[in-house]
Amino acid sequence: MKTMPIILGAHFSISGGLDKAVYQASKYGCNSLQLFTKSSQSWKEKEVSDKEIQAFEEAKGTTGITQIASHTSYLINPATNDKKKRSMACKALLKEMIRSSMLNIPYVVLHPGAHTGAGVEKGIENIVETITKVFDNSDKITAKLLLEATAGQGTGMGHTFEQIAELLYKTDNSHFTGVCLDTCHIFAAGYDIRTEEAYNKTMNAFNSAIGLDKLDLIHLNDSKKDLGSRVDRHQHIGEGFIGIEAFKLIVNDKRLADIPKILETPKEKDGIDMDAVNIKRLIDLIK
Repeated sequence: MKTMPIILGAHFSISGGLDKAVYQASKYGCNSLQLFTKSSQSWKEKEVSDKEIQAFEEAKGTTGITQIASHTSYLINPATNDKKKRSMACKALLKEMIRSSMLNIPYVVLHPGAHTGAGVEKGIENIVETITKVFDNSDKITAKLLLEATAGQGTGMGHTFEQIAELLYKTDNSHFTGVCLDTCHIFAAGYDIRTEEAYNKTMNAFNSAIGLDKLDLIHLNDSKKDLGSRVDRHQHIGEGFIGIEAFKLIVNDKRLADIPKILETPKEKDGIDMDAVNIKRLIDLIK
């Protein structure tokens, strides 16, 4: 198998076991991947066994894949003003951080959540409080928490670089927090990346507000909705409103060479395995 020219992967299923996702990534020639360590739509927690940890380590050793990210449950909303729901979010995030750390997964991706009407300022306060409690309540965490830039749908938080910068600053966990940049999300939030000029302007804005040194992971997704729509709908690479040029700029940007890039595009189209198609499209863009 040829060596992957960039750090590239996709989100793979853990059906049949956590280790199966790693082997699945390897079958596609990937050197990175993202997974859920438990059901993404359930509050029910999962305790990983020694057997599962061993199988996961063996899979990483066999495939050589170590650049792995877990994605938190979609139910977790650290920005909510509902104390009970925020408490549930805090406990679930803590469990995820510990579980991922036990599996030696380096990154955990978190959506900052929605303030649900309480306002941006209160939303930021709630997110900071939740994250701070998580890190204050465990010395078992080795994984790095990545705040994902969002599309800003509804009362969603984290759709501006300034908001993310404020969250990073106020959580004061510089060694344990970073950023996941999603191309579909930032485009929907109003950050244009379709041309070289627009791309450079957006990356400069990110660097100015947050710093490229805080960027640890990138989600590569085209968008079914247009610039500034504030609607999060992923599309296959080159088939959405973003277009192929943006992805060509990203995969050839030397500043991003060491950052894992993960596809979250739809798995199939007309019965065709689109992970293979999207991976090839990205590789073909590399100069």
